[in-house]
Amino acid sequence: MIWYYIDETVTDGERRKGPYNIDEIRDFVKDGVVKDDTLVWHSGMENWIPWKDTEESKDAPLSEEEQIKAALEAIIAEHNKGKRYAGFFVRGIAYFIDNFILGVVGVLLIMLLGALGAIDINAVGDAMNAYINDPTSDKALMGVLNLPGMHLFLAIWGILQGIYFIVFTAIKSATPGKMIVRIHVESSKGENVSWLESTVRFFGSLFTQCTLAFYGLGYLIVMIDPKRRALHDYVAHTRVVYNPKKK
Repeated sequence: MIWYYIDETVTDGERRKGPYNIDEIRDFVKDGVVKDDTLVWHSGMENWIPWKDTEESKDAPLSEEEQIKAALEAIIAEHNKGKRYAGFFVRGIAYFIDNFILGVVGVLLIMLLGALGAIDINAVGDAMNAYINDPTSDKALMGVLNLPGMHLFLAIWGILQGIYFIVFTAIKSATPGKMIVRIHVESSKGENVSWLESTVRFFGSLFTQCTLAFYGLGYLIVMIDPKRRALHDYVAHTRVVYNPKKK
């Protein structure tokens, strides 16, 4: 069977290309020369029709790249079968537990800095009491931040937070808070999170925290997203799921 197609890129002269056999036409389809809407004709046809409307287009074998992609999608679909994504509230509980742990670490760090003379613990206590009594006061907040040694404390504590979230997520796929409520983080392909993904996820979470100024939209999208992803999950291509049940 002899095939022809219309080359739309030709604006002057003969636009009909051919003759070709069906295998050559399919090669043109793989290379993007013949597209779904490209008009084709073969002997026995009354009129030219788009390639996508031919019976041969429906029977065209997949390219090697398409076969690999289809196989990977099938593996991922099978792996994800029956998975439950962790919602807003269970993730909130895990986050509260993690921050309680980090809060204890922060207190211990202040005590250590106080013992080393890098910070005045009594001054910290007075400043924190003033802030707790009036948390909306800029003066009270600045009183805490401007204490001698406070910038050193915040720098060290920030580094410790980064280590806490990045290391636990990369090695265990979950922080202690997530372990307690039996959820973990995985990549969009259902694999363990890499060090790079864990790092990107942590810094993405800092940006998510900034959305608290906009009613916490970076967190609230978990409630409407089908896979329960927060903003930093989108950034790092991760998701949080319940641990599989033990058989």
